[in-house]
Amino acid sequence: MATSLGSNTYNRQNWEDADFPILCQTCLGENPYIRMTKEKYGKECKICARPFTVFRWCPGTRMRFKKTEVCQTCSKMKNVCQTCLLDLEYGLPIQVRDTGLSVKDDVPRSDVNKEYYTQNMEREIANSDGTRPVGQLGKATSSSDMLLKLARTTPYYKRNRPHICSFWVKGECKRGEECPYRHEKPTDPDDPLADQNIKDRYYGINDPVANKLLQRASTMPRLDPPDDKSITTLYIGGLGDTVTDGDLKSHFYQFGEIRTITIVQRQQCAFIQFATRSAAESAAEKSFNKLIINGRRLTVKWGKSQAARGKEGVKDGVSEMGTRLDPVPGLPGALPPPPAMDEEAPANYFNLDPSTSSAVMNITLPPPPGINPPPPGFGPPMFHPMGHMAPPMPPPMSMRPPGQIHYPSQDPLRMGAHAALSSHHTE
Repeated sequence: MATSLGSNTYNRQNWEDADFPILCQTCLGENPYIRMTKEKYGKECKICARPFTVFRWCPGTRMRFKKTEVCQTCSKMKNVCQTCLLDLEYGLPIQVRDTGLSVKDDVPRSDVNKEYYTQNMEREIANSDGTRPVGQLGKATSSSDMLLKLARTTPYYKRNRPHICSFWVKGECKRGEECPYRHEKPTDPDDPLADQNIKDRYYGINDPVANKLLQRASTMPRLDPPDDKSITTLYIGGLGDTVTDGDLKSHFYQFGEIRTITIVQRQQCAFIQFATRSAAESAAEKSFNKLIINGRRLTVKWGKSQAARGKEGVKDGVSEMGTRLDPVPGLPGALPPPPAMDEEAPANYFNLDPSTSSAVMNITLPPPPGINPPPPGFGPPMFHPMGHMAPPMPPPMSMRPPGQIHYPSQDPLRMGAHAALSSHHTE
């Protein structure tokens, strides 16, 4: 709403003129370098209806342009982002945050009361240091376990995607890939999340996103301690490369004495053993589903004893994770243990009769089927027919007479062999 200097200047001193918006990390985008347009008194706030400075920017590639929707006074009153109206600390809707902190902040709805309430909040904001919320939210000192479980630790950039192309839904979009809108099937119109209102989000009434998160919080699992009282170890998963043993120690030392901290870098997990069972139970109760270290949400489980881990690893064909293991066909059974052998007894690798001599064993071996014995003169036969009168073995090569032929190259019928033999005899 552009307003000239000659127009109505009633209550102009309360109009907002800011140099930078109040945004969450998701709305700001993942690009550290961003270009914004600033329009002074560009629109009126959708909550208090006062003109304020509007900022407009693109959070990233293939994302839709975003702009501020409420003024900074309304944003500071609820500690929310000026664009998405989600809490700046937890990233949750106002209704969920107020329910978790047990805060009941009734903002007036009428124009006169709303203007009076806003001026009082502005005076309180000006007197504060700006680091803490004002109003009923600033008086809430204790944090909530439910908020820690539901809080978002990383930005959700998927929320900045373009809207669905209405022409593509009707089959009339002719831009193709150049269309800046999404070519996707829209959600069910009966889905409660399809009907969201910015005023319901701000006042924390009938917010469908908040109702979904509150229902999820009521059905969250619990971490029951094991029956074995000797277990004092907790399993911490999802460490990544940023969480060290010092970070774990600085968080878990408040629950009791820590005996050991073992980090397995390959599995990105750690095992923390406490000195007492009560300290381990306190750490598990206050850290389950709400442990955030260095911006990472960590998994907390109870450890298992070595005996229980071996018995429960695979039981009745069911693994530790609960999946049923199918038997693999064709695998042999377990091998029997080897028999006890006397160290002084000689090794009998072929199961032969120890009363039979080695010479007889070598002679009486039958030839394998399909293999003929070698011709005479070409070395000793390897196999002999079995019988009581076996032929004697021929002498070795070195003990044979010099004139005996024992190589094919010394055969007189071969070419060149006669000259070699005559020269051999002359020498």
